[in-house]
Amino acid sequence: MTAPNRNTLWARALVDELVAAGVDAVVASPGSRSTPLTMAAARNDDLRVFSQLDERSAAYFALGRARRTGTVTPLICTSGTAAANYHPAVMEASEARVPLLALTADRPPELRDSGANQTADQEKLYGDAVRFYKDLPEPAPNDRALRSLRTTVARAVGTAEGADPGPVHLNVPFKKPLEPTRVADDVPADLDPSAERGRDGAYVDVTPGSPSPGDDELRRLANALSTAERGLIVAGPADPPGLDAEAITALSHATGFPILADPLSGVRFGGHTRVAPVIGAYDAYLSAAVAGESHGWTDPELVVRLGASPTSKRLRKYLAGTDADQYQVDPAGRWREAEFAATDLVVAEPSRLCARLSRLVAGGDGDGDWRAQWEAADRTAAAIHGRDADAEATDDPLPFHEGDALRVVADALPDPATLFVSNSMPVRDLDRFVSPTTTSVTALGNRGVSGIDGIVSSALGAGSATTDDLTLVVGDLALYHDSNGLLALDRCDVDATVVLINNDGGGIFHKLPIESFEPEFTEAFKTPHGIEFEPLADLHGLAYARIDARPDAEGAATAPTATADALADALTEARETPGSHLIEVRTDAEPSHRTRERLEAAVERAVHGDPAE
Repeated sequence: MTAPNRNTLWARALVDELVAAGVDAVVASPGSRSTPLTMAAARNDDLRVFSQLDERSAAYFALGRARRTGTVTPLICTSGTAAANYHPAVMEASEARVPLLALTADRPPELRDSGANQTADQEKLYGDAVRFYKDLPEPAPNDRALRSLRTTVARAVGTAEGADPGPVHLNVPFKKPLEPTRVADDVPADLDPSAERGRDGAYVDVTPGSPSPGDDELRRLANALSTAERGLIVAGPADPPGLDAEAITALSHATGFPILADPLSGVRFGGHTRVAPVIGAYDAYLSAAVAGESHGWTDPELVVRLGASPTSKRLRKYLAGTDADQYQVDPAGRWREAEFAATDLVVAEPSRLCARLSRLVAGGDGDGDWRAQWEAADRTAAAIHGRDADAEATDDPLPFHEGDALRVVADALPDPATLFVSNSMPVRDLDRFVSPTTTSVTALGNRGVSGIDGIVSSALGAGSATTDDLTLVVGDLALYHDSNGLLALDRCDVDATVVLINNDGGGIFHKLPIESFEPEFTEAFKTPHGIEFEPLADLHGLAYARIDARPDAEGAATAPTATADALADALTEARETPGSHLIEVRTDAEPSHRTRERLEAAVERAVHGDPAE
C-alpha cells in the first residue's frame, strides 16, 4: 500500500481520517497546489466529490449541505485568492454555528513571503471566525508525523461538529511533485501500519458532549416553570442539526405555554402542530408598544428562549418591553440576545433540556385564557393575511404582494419538503405570512450574518443532502449575486424549483426612513438594475415561467386571487415536470411594502382594538 510519494501518502491519510470520522462528501474546486488532496478524495470510494468551479459558491454549497445534515462537508481549494473566497461562508458558519472544514492547500514555508507566484499569507486567514486552526507541517513519511496528522484531522472534525459547532481551518502545504508520480525512496517501506493505513475505524474517536444543568439547577428551573401561569417558549432559528420538535412540544404540554416558533426553528411546521399551540403570525401583531399596555393584551411572566435570535424584530422588541423573567438557553454559553433583556443564561443543549424539564414540571396546565389569547390572535392574523371575507380588513381590496407569494409557495409544498429562503424580505415574509402547518417542511436560511451572498449555493447544497423536494425563494439581487451557484444544478446533480421575487433592486430599503430621500434612495439604495432573468434560466437549463404582479400602466393593482392562482399553477407544473425550474414573480417593491403596512394595521386593529379609542 506504499504511496508513490510523500504528498500522496499525506493526503491519503488525511482523507482516510475524514471518512473514518463520518465524512461522506467533500466539495473541491480545481487548482494545482491542492492536487494531492483532490486526487486522494477522488480515489476514495467512500466519498462523493462535488466539483465546484467558484470557491465562494463551493463554500456556501458545503455550508448549505452541513446546515441540512448537521455534519461537516469539507472544502478543498488551491492557494491564494481561492482560499480568500471561502471567507464569507466561514463568517456565516461561525455566527450560525454550522460545521465547516476548510482544507486550503498552500506553498511550502520557504516560498512564503518571497514574491512567488500565487502566494499569499494564509496563516490564520479567517481570524477568530474559526473554532480551530492549524498550519499543518509539510508532509513527512514517518510514523509520528502521520499519527499527528490523523489525530489533528479527528480533532478538527470533532471541533467542527461539537457543542459549539462552526468552521475549522487546516492549512496544508505541499512541495512539488503534486501529482501521484513515483519518487524513488520518498516513502519508507517499513512504516507502522497503523500510522500509514490508520486504525480500524477512526484513529481517534471523538465522543461529543453537551452541557446540562445539575440536578439542583434543573429543579430550580422546573420550579420556576411550574409556578408561572403565563409563559412563552420562543424557538428562534435552530443551530444544526436543529431543535427536537417533540421535546419542545412535550415542554409546552407540561407547562401549558404557547410556542412562538420562528420559521427557521424546525418547530413551526410538522405533525406536532396538530396537538401543540404553535404560534406563527406574532410578527403581525406584536411590537414594543404592545408590551405593558392595558388594552386587553396580557404579557408573559416567564419566557424560555431557544435557538438564535428570532427573525422578527417586532418580537424581539416586544420581549424586551415586558417584565418577564427570560431564560436564554445556549449550549455554548454564548450571548445571543441583542436587546439584553434576558435575565438568566442557561448553558445547556436546548432539546435535551426541554425533554428533562417536561418530566419535572408539576401541575403545569397554565392559564387557559393566556393560551387562548395567542391562538385567537394567530387565527385573526391568518384570516386577514388570507383575505378572509369574514375577517376585519382594510377599506378597499388589497392587491397581491410579495408576502402572498411566500404563502402560495408554502401551500404548494409537497410533504416532505426542504424550503430555503433568502435574506432581506423573503425570510421576513415567510415569518409574518406563513402560518404553522402539519406539512413536514425543513425551512432553512443563512441568518448568521444575514448576507445575500451564497444563497443559491447554500440552497443547492442543502438539496444535495436529501431526497426531499427542494424549493428556493430568492430575491433578484441575491440571485444575481450568486448566479454562478446555478452550475451546481448540473455538476452536482441537484434539482430545484427557484422562485424569484424580482422587484428590481433592494426592496427591503423601503422599510427604512431613507426611503423618503430622493434621488439618493433610488440611485444608491434601491439601485434598480433592469436585468432579464430568462436568459439566465436558458444558460443553466432551467424551465422558465414568468408571473407579472406589478401594477399596470394606469397604476391599477393586480388581482390577488388571479396572481396567486397563476403562481400555484406554475408551482404545480414545476413539481410534475422533471428537471429544475425558475419561476419569476415580477413585483413592485413600494406597493408591496405599502400593502404590508395596511395588513399590519388591519391585524393590529383586529387583535388590540383601535388605538384611538
